[in-house]
Amino acid sequence: MSYCIAVRSLCDFTARTGDLDLRFTPAPSALEGMAGHALVQGRRGAAYETELRLAGQYGDLTVQGRADGFDPAACQVEEIKTYRGQLESVRPAMRALHWAQAKVYAHLLCAARGYTQIQAALVYFNIGTQQETLLVETQQADDLQAFFERLCERFLAWSRSEAAHRSARDLALQDLQFPLAAFRAGQRELAVAVYRSARGPGGGSCLMAQAPTGIGKTLGTLFPMLKASTEGGLDKVLFLTAKGTGHALALQALAAIQQQLGRAARPFGLRVLEVRARDKACEYPGQACHGDACPLARGFYDRLPAARAAAVAAAPPWDAAALRGIALAHQVCPYYLAQELVRWSDVVVADYHYYYDSSAMLYALTQAQQWKVGVLVDEAHNLVERARRMYTAELAQGALAAARRSSSEPVHSALERLQRAWSALNRAQGAAYQAYDAVPANLLATLQRAAGAISDALADAPMPPGDPLLAFYWEVLHFLALAEQMGGHALFDVQLAAHPAGGKRAPTSTLCLRNVVPAPHLAARHAAAHTTVLFSGTLGPAPFYRDMLGLPEQAQWLDIEGPFHAAQLAVRVAGHISTRWRDRERSLLPIVQLVAEQYARRPGNYLCFFSSFDYMERAAACLQQMHPQLPTWQQERHMDEPAREAFLARFCEHGAGVGFAVLGGAFSEGVDLPGRRLIGAFVATLGLAQVNPVNERMKQAMDAHFGAGKGYDYTYLYPGMRKVVQAAGRVIRTEDDQGAVVLIDDRFQRPEVRALLPRWWGRADGVRAG
Repeated sequence: MSYCIAVRSLCDFTARTGDLDLRFTPAPSALEGMAGHALVQGRRGAAYETELRLAGQYGDLTVQGRADGFDPAACQVEEIKTYRGQLESVRPAMRALHWAQAKVYAHLLCAARGYTQIQAALVYFNIGTQQETLLVETQQADDLQAFFERLCERFLAWSRSEAAHRSARDLALQDLQFPLAAFRAGQRELAVAVYRSARGPGGGSCLMAQAPTGIGKTLGTLFPMLKASTEGGLDKVLFLTAKGTGHALALQALAAIQQQLGRAARPFGLRVLEVRARDKACEYPGQACHGDACPLARGFYDRLPAARAAAVAAAPPWDAAALRGIALAHQVCPYYLAQELVRWSDVVVADYHYYYDSSAMLYALTQAQQWKVGVLVDEAHNLVERARRMYTAELAQGALAAARRSSSEPVHSALERLQRAWSALNRAQGAAYQAYDAVPANLLATLQRAAGAISDALADAPMPPGDPLLAFYWEVLHFLALAEQMGGHALFDVQLAAHPAGGKRAPTSTLCLRNVVPAPHLAARHAAAHTTVLFSGTLGPAPFYRDMLGLPEQAQWLDIEGPFHAAQLAVRVAGHISTRWRDRERSLLPIVQLVAEQYARRPGNYLCFFSSFDYMERAAACLQQMHPQLPTWQQERHMDEPAREAFLARFCEHGAGVGFAVLGGAFSEGVDLPGRRLIGAFVATLGLAQVNPVNERMKQAMDAHFGAGKGYDYTYLYPGMRKVVQAAGRVIRTEDDQGAVVLIDDRFQRPEVRALLPRWWGRADGVRAG
């Protein structure tokens, strides 16, 4: 097998040494870098050769690239690097990488032209001062050849190992059998659709699958995607989740597949990598990521090869515990070891943002390495709100004030000008909230100048993490990046802060570039994947998710009938009660009566969902007052993990009582309480978002974007009813469960609302307490 690699990629993969150093120093933009290269090249003589194409061979490996420049008179090959601020901002580890590139180009030139000796030079060009710093080393051709061959041998050793692993993987997956005795009802239909999507021509194909809880969606998507990897030519499978609980389910399903592979005639270990959030993986929270602050960053790249080899030799999976053990044994950072192991993995389990965010690591690697990936998006209904947050930027005037206090000249003057422009916008605004068609040009220009001033200051004196000025700078950069892409899918709005009545302080505000429709940002991510499968128990109506998530028109839609039937779930509608804001006080007593009567009819564990903590707390207090003998417990604001576990522990198999929770909160989805642990739910709301100026403006934007009339459904009805169905779905979790759901609000009687309820629920009967 032959291989081809660029000089830069070869060096990046094999020649990194020294510390992991993530201290931020502003880098020149791509345009500034190109301009800097052109300026340096233009200063050389007429005989100077630029963008010199070179290639060399070592065994099965072809290495190719373009040297920035060559001076024949001095016999000097030059690698040009642009930077800002002080030359010390180019860290030692990065400088070593630059030298490796220069030496590889020097070898290729010696081999091409027969030189026995050559000058290898690094030219560091300061974008701000336009000054050059020239570092030159005289190199012998034999030494350069030996250096080149060492790098190639390292790469080939990895490439051959990976090729052998890939070949064994493909053979093993061809023979892979479903790891359970039989498919569950609906699971085979899902698996077949995923398999066909993955083995097809791909190139951005998408499948949307709505499948109820209980059929085994995780295994029903992972198994066929892996099974089709060989025919589809997939390099990796990315399993993306909204929550950490999704990781556990994915790893459990992959463990079953792993066991099946281990029992095969040719046992095989699938490389499964779990990528956790940085704050959960960090061993030294609060420490900066560089060798002077963190012992696991010191010498990271020197110890990385041994840690990597240990991981490859270890039994899979590379989950959080396994990675931590390997990382600490070799004294490297677990979080960045996981990122390094992405290249070696077959399956990556990670959060949505690792592929869909604007700076997503998995998406960037997919593009750079030209991988063919199969993307599985678990609980895909969550991607709408998560993506909105990814592509929304806020700037608070309080953060500007903190940055001003932390700054010195000339940054302070730039921030003062920004403060004046910002305050002028506040004074001109007549309402507490106002949306604008675009960011005012004066404000945008002032933000750009402030960002430039901070960038210049950071180049000369990098700031530690936690500095208010650095934090504000990051927020400004995110804001400016989104401002460049602003269109009908986003809003610019200003929210004035409320001050005490009679106060003389000038109003302050929060600026927000608010994403309304994430589709334009996500479409490129879908297109980059060979195939994307988005699945959930609540992924309808299909046009809503297709529009919001940027899926192609030809995206397939699959709605799977589950293993449940209407006789398992008694669904009733309390149409005599209104849970609207104006009616909540008089709704409390009828709701309490409904709950008490249902509990008396069939004692057991129930969940009662409300639209807000205030509404929930008032209803719980009313029930305790009217029926003090009935056991109750409540979701609390800001519950930590032990408190959430204690809440769920009350739902024991032989227990009885009513748990009160907030719709859309921690207990309305992703909670599994089968059997008698939960026998019923009351949903006292349609889950509609609050009618306020922000949501009303978003509704108008969606009317304009998708067509008049869709704004209400897309802003209020569909997201709200998804929460209702998710909450009610806690009741029936297995084919043996029996339970009841009471939907409390007169609007549940409307045809357009009933049409959004699961088909298998059957007819919803009316109910009236007393």
